[in-house]
Amino acid sequence: ALGDQGFEARSADKMLAGFLAVQNTYLTTFQSLGALGLLLGTFGLMAVQLRNVFERRRELAVMRAVGYSRNRLAGMVLRENMMLLTLGLGIGILAALVATLPHLFLNRATLPWRELLAVFAVILVVGLITSWLASRRIQQTDLIQSLRV
Repeated sequence: ALGDQGFEARSADKMLAGFLAVQNTYLTTFQSLGALGLLLGTFGLMAVQLRNVFERRRELAVMRAVGYSRNRLAGMVLRENMMLLTLGLGIGILAALVATLPHLFLNRATLPWRELLAVFAVILVVGLITSWLASRRIQQTDLIQSLRV
């Protein structure tokens, strides 16, 4: 009877379904942006590690001249990068838990544990691969020649 004055009656189920669709669109968008950030961060990690090896080549050359083997230097750089990677990943996980704890306790929300573990595993594997590439670069570089430059 009030339809002529602009009143429209809709069921709560349809209204909630519409709100849920909008919420899911936002969540999907932010997940896509997060994945893009993760991809860019991965390439950034590789660039930083390779640049670190490049900038430290004189220091590594001195160590090579003193008697360190290429394998030992590569292992040292690999362990250093792995330590930084695991420390950074641990701090990131801790910060994420602190940020989500109120939401978990107050709303009794559930977290997508499988997806989170998969993301952390991908970060760890890619970080290890880039660390390995940086250490391999040491094995391929003539470090003694770096002393002459």
